[in-house]
Amino acid sequence: MKYIKPTRLFLRDHPELNERWVQERIAEDPSLLGLGDLILKDKERIQPHAGRLDLLCQDPDSTRRYEIEVQLGRTDESHIIRTIEYWDIERKRYPQYEHTAVIVAEDITVRFLNVIGLFNGAIPLVAIQMRAFQLGDGVSLLFTTVLGEMRFGLVDEDEEVQEVTDRGYWEKRSGKTAMELTDAIVAIVRSVDPSLSPKYNKFYIGLANNGQPNNIVIFRPKRDFVRFEPRLTRSEETQASLEAAGLDVMEYDARWGRYRIRLGKNDLHTHEALIRDLIARSLAEGQ
Repeated sequence: MKYIKPTRLFLRDHPELNERWVQERIAEDPSLLGLGDLILKDKERIQPHAGRLDLLCQDPDSTRRYEIEVQLGRTDESHIIRTIEYWDIERKRYPQYEHTAVIVAEDITVRFLNVIGLFNGAIPLVAIQMRAFQLGDGVSLLFTTVLGEMRFGLVDEDEEVQEVTDRGYWEKRSGKTAMELTDAIVAIVRSVDPSLSPKYNKFYIGLANNGQPNNIVIFRPKRDFVRFEPRLTRSEETQASLEAAGLDVMEYDARWGRYRIRLGKNDLHTHEALIRDLIARSLAEGQ
């Protein structure tokens, strides 16, 4: 098989391939960005008194929307401001959705990564570096996320640290059956790492190691099920394995970096190996 060495292209200086061409390629296949199997909602979307948003995409399995701005060459101050401005307009117009601002540029410098990083956490913002390569008669685009949405830490929220409860509180709140199921999942956690034990907070049941929070997994017992929330990087492979198992998977919590899975008594019996694997992987990522 003949090897073709790719040649790097700089689209800002290209005589034919311009920003509109890049927008069209993303519009044809938004999954190129590496943000999931997105669907295109709009392009060149008119913003009141503010110009046009390059692309608006949405996760088909959730209420998350992505306001995407494309820039050839090196990102600059106006690009950052414009991206945040369009994100702000969209989130105010459509507050029923979760919104993420996305900057796409050929060259995202360390300086501007630092500037963008100042917003991350306060503003859900993703920076993606785009590179173009000539392959024979064709052109290939490669998108690499260089700054993702900031995840919050593993420790309990401040307001919950002062509101530690006990197992009796949760059994009264969610019922005996849900707590027995929670106990069974905690037993699986302890079989993976015996140093972990349940920590009963007001709004969820977490984990602790010698009294120190280590919430690789949290639990929210309900009357008929337990919401099992392992902290794991979102991936197509994990999503596919959960769907193939037939588990009741809720929307991925990108803000906290957690899968959210409703588990019933039969689920634990049928899918114990998968649940154990999710726990082990969460523990490995958290180390």
